[in-house]
Amino acid sequence: MTAADLVETVVRGALDDVTRRPLVIGVCGAQGSGKSTVATAVVARLSLSGLRAATLSLDDLYLTRADRLHLAATVHPLLATRGVPGTHDTALGLALLAALDLGAAVRLPRFDKASDDRAPEGDWTPIAPALDVLIFEGWCVGAMPQPAADLGAPVNPLERDDDPDGRWRAYVNASLAGPGYRALFARIDRLILLASPGFEVVRDWRVEQERRGAAVMTDAEVARFVAHYERLTRHILAEMPDRADVVIRLAPDRSVTFAERGSTS
Repeated sequence: MTAADLVETVVRGALDDVTRRPLVIGVCGAQGSGKSTVATAVVARLSLSGLRAATLSLDDLYLTRADRLHLAATVHPLLATRGVPGTHDTALGLALLAALDLGAAVRLPRFDKASDDRAPEGDWTPIAPALDVLIFEGWCVGAMPQPAADLGAPVNPLERDDDPDGRWRAYVNASLAGPGYRALFARIDRLILLASPGFEVVRDWRVEQERRGAAVMTDAEVARFVAHYERLTRHILAEMPDRADVVIRLAPDRSVTFAERGSTS
């Protein structure tokens, strides 16, 4: 079975068990693991069967470039780079989910990675009322913060050289532990982890993404970019399998090696 097959199976089973709508399916996976492709495929299949379904990426909830530059100036320079907890507009995400819970029509935000800024509202995706299923995907969807004791030692040269006193990683961890992310992830009805075979493949996956697209970043820029994600990605791979509803293990070519229920499912 493909990852899309497995996610679709989870969705249809949850539709029988969960009464509130929309059903929110969280899909977590490292950069380049195929989350967006899987979510798009599952939404297409559900739509063909008459269900109203949509996908929302955590990436589309990034703070505006101006807001991140403000954080960079007032908290830590590394916060200019989108991606880590603390660089998302959780209030926007919660407002969208609240409107969807009321059965309202909404426009889902979109982030323009080429301009590194939120797209104009006129370019957001309209969603009709009474949505049945929302696939909420992102690299740290459903993540939990690390114990403070684990933040001391840097995990890569970026942390060693650009965050020697640990202020950036402490801010990221505190943001993830804060009420915004907690409330956003609490709305997830089923959590699925697309588990990469290790962080080592993430850079290669992300380079592939750039080469398939408009090549916004060079390979060297990709390597620095993914270094911002390394700490939390490794943490997710270590701790999330014990509590995700389903863990889909991926090979380096993104094929499914096997799937399993989380330990707490």
